[in-house]
Amino acid sequence: MTDIEARLLAAIAAEGRPSSDYDLNPSRPSVRAKTRAAGVLVPVWMTGHEPRLILTKRSSRLKHHPGQIAFPGGKVDPQDADVVDAALREASEEVGLPRKTVRVLGTLPPHETVTGFSVTPVVGLIDGEFAPRPEVGEVDEVFTVPLSHVTEPTNYIVQGRFWQGYNRRYYTVPYGPYYIWGATALMLRALADRMQA
Repeated sequence: MTDIEARLLAAIAAEGRPSSDYDLNPSRPSVRAKTRAAGVLVPVWMTGHEPRLILTKRSSRLKHHPGQIAFPGGKVDPQDADVVDAALREASEEVGLPRKTVRVLGTLPPHETVTGFSVTPVVGLIDGEFAPRPEVGEVDEVFTVPLSHVTEPTNYIVQGRFWQGYNRRYYTVPYGPYYIWGATALMLRALADRMQA
């Protein structure tokens, strides 16, 4: 077992509560009685001299969250066995990641989004070669970020913008030309906090 695998397993096993887009906005508590289940893959690629996290830049033509940085993933469909199955299916569709190359380590607590999803991050290791293939119409770009960058809490900044009548605060963790923010950054920040323990 590698050091990074051991640290990820310890982070998955650590005590913790679910997170929410409302965590930084306590005056705007969630009022949703029901959320839809979704799974996203947190794919850690064991390549080169340091592990890298695979992320996507969503198509600018999409109706929801155009151009945003996201994990591969999406809602649980009827044919999916569970959130892990959904995350692996979506990663295959969105970035061309074969299921057989992903070694699932476990899941982190779910994250509730303002758009009504309960998103479960599924942490998986990719040990072999992988040639990303962005899904046409859904993904503009597939890129990687050093895992060390997104697991360092001091790299996170809290910012805000006026949205639906109030000043919404959220985490960002910029990397080069990529502006990683919102639910993706909050889930990564939760992982970063767990990996410091």
